[in-house]
Amino acid sequence: MAADRAELVRSMFTRIARRYDLMNALMSFGRHQAWRRAAARATIAAPDGLALDLATGTADLALAILELVPHRRVIGADFSEGMLREARRKLAGRPAALVALLAADALALPFADASFVCVTSAFLLRNLTDLDQGLREMRRVTQPGGRVVTLEITRPTLPVFSLVFGLYFHRLVPALGAAVAGDRQAYRYLPDSVERFVTPDELVARMRGAGLRSASYQRLGLGTIAVHTAIA
Repeated sequence: MAADRAELVRSMFTRIARRYDLMNALMSFGRHQAWRRAAARATIAAPDGLALDLATGTADLALAILELVPHRRVIGADFSEGMLREARRKLAGRPAALVALLAADALALPFADASFVCVTSAFLLRNLTDLDQGLREMRRVTQPGGRVVTLEITRPTLPVFSLVFGLYFHRLVPALGAAVAGDRQAYRYLPDSVERFVTPDELVARMRGAGLRSASYQRLGLGTIAVHTAIA
């Protein structure tokens, strides 16, 4: 059932929260912050106003947005309290007004229509039990003309590199997760969830089906990362 899967995902992210940043750095060879900055750059064209970062995790994408647009206010939402605890630790000592954190379900956002000038997410969509509902919620809470930006791992298309990436992702990453995060199961879920997820072109079609306009994407990381941008 969808509710059971959602609870499993919530529990998993809570378990790995303390080692989440370290694992991201190790798995991406230090490139994960550059990918978040690329997603943040896609929000610059949004009008002045409030931004929403969904599945904010430890707030890295929210902070990347603020580095580029320091005056922007950002709400970081996540359905894992463990992740939100880590985000609060990271934000300790920073101006409190920078990022407001709250617990929220991306499939039923507690915000009025058209509340935000941009809505972002990093590594959220493949974890949703209902992708189309998640995209509709992102569009619903975005002002007309505002930006929706997503960052996701995707399967590379270069033939030789695709094989190497598959071996790394399915064999080495779970071993690394067991050694560093103490959770092999969570880092088996990661490559499996990417394999099950839609292609970048399919995600463009799903964005359009959710009512988003001008959906497009760019690949990064030798084709292993896709940043999608659309207009509400």
